[in-house]
Amino acid sequence: MSRIGRAPVKIPDGVKVEVDRRSVRVTGPKGELAVPVGRGVTVRQEDGRLVFERASESPEHKAMHGLTRTLVQNAVTGVTEGFSKTLQISGVGYRAQLQGRNLTLQVGYSHPVVIEPREGIELEVPNQTTIVVRGIDKQRVGQTAAEIRAVRPPEPYKGKGIRYADEQIRRKVGKAG
Repeated sequence: MSRIGRAPVKIPDGVKVEVDRRSVRVTGPKGELAVPVGRGVTVRQEDGRLVFERASESPEHKAMHGLTRTLVQNAVTGVTEGFSKTLQISGVGYRAQLQGRNLTLQVGYSHPVVIEPREGIELEVPNQTTIVVRGIDKQRVGQTAAEIRAVRPPEPYKGKGIRYADEQIRRKVGKAG
């Protein structure tokens, strides 16, 4: 049995969960998310927690069992606490600023790069070299952060570019000679 899928999801106070045949709708203080239920997985709500069961021992059902449980857990965490990713900008003259909701990056190109955030995503720029991406949907937060990083990924020789705050850049030695 899947170790992840076997663990029940505890429903905290202030969170309302509606279990449908094909989806689970989670509503909390920060918003509302709907999670599709994987094929071969059934979800039951009993005494303040969600229990996940699978139809058979086939590899597909085993994979869906753990995946569905994790997606529902992320939805519960998202509507209560939310998710965030922090990006760091390094390089001479590289900077970021907010203009309304849009993020403007100056990262060595001849023009500034403007990024419009997805629905449900908030961008914050505490200083010119730090960007914080916040939201309730873990996938959207990660995708938006990855798109911002892709504008100027860190390069291995000088370490210039946009990187995640917890990312380690493996530096290479320059040309010998």
